[in-house]
Amino acid sequence: MLIKRYFFAVFAALPLFAGLQNLSLSQALEMVKHDNLEVKISHFEEQMKAYEADAAKGMNYGKLDLTINALRSNNALNVFGFKLQSREASFGDFGFSDFLGGIGGMMQQAGGDFGAFSQMMTNPATQAQMLAVEPADLNFPDAANLFQTKVTYKIPLYTGGKLTEYGNITQALYRMSIMDSKKVINAKVFQVKKAFYDISLVDNYIHNLKMIIRNVDTLEQVVSSMRKEGYAQDIDVLEVQARKAEADSLYNQAKLNRELAYQFLSFLLNQDVSSIKSVQEMAVMPEARLFDIYRDNIDIQKAELGLQISQMAVRAEQASYLPTVGGFGEYGSSDNKFLNDFKAKDSYTVGVQVNFNLFNGGIDKANVEKAKVKNLQVQEQVALAKKGIALKVKQLKTEILSLDSDIRSFQTQFNFARKVYASYQARYQEGIASISDVLIKQSKELEVLLQLQTVKNKRNAKVFELNSILNPGDYL
Repeated sequence: MLIKRYFFAVFAALPLFAGLQNLSLSQALEMVKHDNLEVKISHFEEQMKAYEADAAKGMNYGKLDLTINALRSNNALNVFGFKLQSREASFGDFGFSDFLGGIGGMMQQAGGDFGAFSQMMTNPATQAQMLAVEPADLNFPDAANLFQTKVTYKIPLYTGGKLTEYGNITQALYRMSIMDSKKVINAKVFQVKKAFYDISLVDNYIHNLKMIIRNVDTLEQVVSSMRKEGYAQDIDVLEVQARKAEADSLYNQAKLNRELAYQFLSFLLNQDVSSIKSVQEMAVMPEARLFDIYRDNIDIQKAELGLQISQMAVRAEQASYLPTVGGFGEYGSSDNKFLNDFKAKDSYTVGVQVNFNLFNGGIDKANVEKAKVKNLQVQEQVALAKKGIALKVKQLKTEILSLDSDIRSFQTQFNFARKVYASYQARYQEGIASISDVLIKQSKELEVLLQLQTVKNKRNAKVFELNSILNPGDYL
């Protein structure tokens, strides 16, 4: 009973580990756009560029800060400043107690005689003596606390267009990251389609190899029968068996290649794939019009966007010739206790700052000229991209047409080689041809089949590469 339960649990769990079954190409293309790891990474890059654009835009709205300072000091300057900020300064803080003490002493010496007192106060020696008194309350104050709470707002009022251009540049870089993601998706679509067509081609190749192996098995039976009757030798049987081993080797290699293709497809989709719906062996070559290429090709779009960015960079550098204006506002309150009598002791400061660089050794001019040269360089890069892509499209179309011709030729040769092999097998049975002749023809059939398979793979890869360049959108 325990064993039955064990086997039931094992078989019930098998579907959980099985890969995707009978997957269609359209399903795979949708999956790769969302599940592929490189596509996900590219989308994360998009998000970061979007946040950078938001950060650049946010610089136009200024900066609001809340600052809370908690200070304690017995430094004379700090303590006096604390009391001024708290609006608590008194004459005693200036050392008036020592000054009044000197006045009182002179009044005693004058004995209440105001004339004598006035004469003493106008005496330069007496004045110098009184002014030389060091106020202890001012120079040696007791330690004091300061709790300062303030809100500060700074905003750029005018930057000559520099902030605007920086915002435009970061927004353009975000758009370029979207193009980069599209390019990654195109590359993954290319690889998925190639994997589907490779698997379908190798399935057909395996089918043809099975037919060849069956023919070799039939030939082996014929040779074995003829050897028993004395019409064939042992070496003939060995030759057939050797050729069968060669065909079996190609068959096993083809199965391994198919398994590798499935593993690569699973990697692209980030999910295990066990089987697919086969597609036609030959991918359809798309139309390639020059107008559509210039409009849709991602590399050309990126180059043109790069040209716009270089023009923005020129304007951003030219803004260095213009003044910058910034606004400033601060509101707060200070006291020896936190938030004590906030409104009664509050204060504000507002202001505007204008900064106009008059001379910096020609740095601004050099930067502007550099940006202009960069703009000229990007203009040439756009022209180069257009001509290079157009040339690449022409080369691919020519190569595809040439491979189409090769495929027709190899297909004809394969059909002929198959018929020749059947003819020589019949001749061998009639004693007209040797077993070596038969196996040579069978070897030619294998050779042409492999060549046909290779050319079809190469031709499909060229078609998919052309599709990636054209960027027609969702294509099958």
